[in-house]
Amino acid sequence: MPEIEKLGTWILESKRIVFFGGAGISTESGIPDFRSAAGIYHQENKLSYSPEEILSRPFFNRHPEVFYDFYRTKMLHPEARPNPAHQLLAALEKAGRLKAIVTQNIDGLHQMAGSQNVLELHGSIHRNYCMSCHEFYTLDQVMQSPAPVPLCTACQGVIKPDVVLYGENLNEDTMERSIRAIAEADLLLIGGTSLTVQPAAHLVTYYQGGRTVLLNASSTPYDSRADLLITDPIGAVMDALKTVVL
Repeated sequence: MPEIEKLGTWILESKRIVFFGGAGISTESGIPDFRSAAGIYHQENKLSYSPEEILSRPFFNRHPEVFYDFYRTKMLHPEARPNPAHQLLAALEKAGRLKAIVTQNIDGLHQMAGSQNVLELHGSIHRNYCMSCHEFYTLDQVMQSPAPVPLCTACQGVIKPDVVLYGENLNEDTMERSIRAIAEADLLLIGGTSLTVQPAAHLVTYYQGGRTVLLNASSTPYDSRADLLITDPIGAVMDALKTVVL
């Protein structure tokens, strides 16, 4: 594919690559995205609330038991493992070419693949804290809790996943580091994201380099601004790139 060859050449010519990604990079690991036809927002459920409402901070405060039922059954996929896209990005970082991953995902698969500088805009399922005393809990502890709502063993406070819910602000330090990384990049790879979730999607506008690559199965508001547009499955693209850039 000429697109793969061009992207491979650009990667080899770059020293400050930044990858900005969304749920689409993890679908090939068995984690459904949110907005596609097979995504979480379109899956049937017997609840009288929309997924967007359930995943909001006011709803969590009022109905933590409903939130956790949805969260455990729809959002947690502990069996998921990194796919070729995660693995190639980790290899590019190890080779000194990729400087940061800015992700909207909360699954931790980039770290599992070996990536070190991962900026998690929306938090992580692997970090959980008591809302009262701030005691830390792992994902396993949350999943193994026999109670509908996991409670702190120290003070009996409600444990909340360290994920950004609707109605919550993104972490300022993570935002600032993401903006700086994107602004300093010489190649911006955007993959697996519809670029519709704000304020995260706005971060790509801070890119000042001359090469933007968009890897996404469906169209995005940013397509016309991309220097290279690839719509093939991102895992397959990254797998094909291995022989070119490693």
